[in-house]
Amino acid sequence: MITLRPWKLSDAAALLECIATSPDLVRQVGTADVSTVESCRAFIRDALPAEASTVNVAACIDDVPVGNVGISNIEYRHSTGWTYYWLAVRARGQGIATRALATIAQWAFTEQSIHRLELGHRVDNPASCHVAARAGFAPEGIQREKLRYGTERYDVETHARLATDAVPAIDPLPLDL
Repeated sequence: MITLRPWKLSDAAALLECIATSPDLVRQVGTADVSTVESCRAFIRDALPAEASTVNVAACIDDVPVGNVGISNIEYRHSTGWTYYWLAVRARGQGIATRALATIAQWAFTEQSIHRLELGHRVDNPASCHVAARAGFAPEGIQREKLRYGTERYDVETHARLATDAVPAIDPLPLDL
């Protein structure tokens, strides 16, 4: 069963496995040390909160985390937020990221009164673009050389979904928040 729930400190070993088996996810954690179970526990505690301005939930298969979907920079005055997602290699290609993104977006619109959610992905990541589009996020443009990983810079395509946009025909995931 696929579900979304807050991260727990006891998920550290699963996070370590996700990172170890999906080398491209190192970009998602920036400069954080996620090389041991203990450092992953600290990362969960410090970088994957569920609080007023940032919400992160683990995408789980049978209650074992295989990814993350989140909203940061939640700004209630203008009712906006920035959303993002990642999955371990073993969980990709199953529609989990699309369903997770659509689920958390709908939660933000209905439960948090957010009006606009934005996201961005590297233009060399077509899989992430497909996730965004299938979850109802319309492309809005390219930001040149926005991201830097190491010494390399990447263009980013931005997408957004409004609370007033059509809800995509996607089965939502159970969300425990």
